[in-house]
Amino acid sequence: MDGALEPEIVTLGAEHMQVAAGIRRVALWQRLPWLPDLHTPEEEERYWRMHLLPNCTILGAAVGNKLVGVIAYGDDWIEQLYVLPDFQGIGIGSLLLGCAKQEMDEIRLWTFQRNRGARAFYERQGFTAQEETDGADNQEREPDVLYHWRRLPKLMPGLRPSDPGP
Repeated sequence: MDGALEPEIVTLGAEHMQVAAGIRRVALWQRLPWLPDLHTPEEEERYWRMHLLPNCTILGAAVGNKLVGVIAYGDDWIEQLYVLPDFQGIGIGSLLLGCAKQEMDEIRLWTFQRNRGARAFYERQGFTAQEETDGADNQEREPDVLYHWRRLPKLMPGLRPSDPGP
């Protein structure tokens, strides 16, 4: 990553929730314009402030003095991961996801089936598709896919496969 664009990872607080919700909104609707816009910006900010903030770790990626990416995670789930479109493809999403991977041994997340960019990103990060749905259980009524990642066990030095015997 270019040193001029090297993001700083910061823990976000209540004062950042409006900007975090805005990043989600911009990233989601620029990449998936067919999705219905079900909530106002104020409702989305309230969701980040009242639901995500008390229940998740929320980190941001700042470039200069601008927040360009966010992740909310906890209890083995990625709840939100968004990077502004102009900052996608330079490693910011990987950096944010790497923070979550450091803290959790297993991660699940949902994305929309038609979100080919997100699907390719998660598969490059070692996630595998576990289940596809018709979207009946999400607000957008958009078919989605559940992804799963699990940390590989560390091998002990000198550990050898057991002898199967005769």
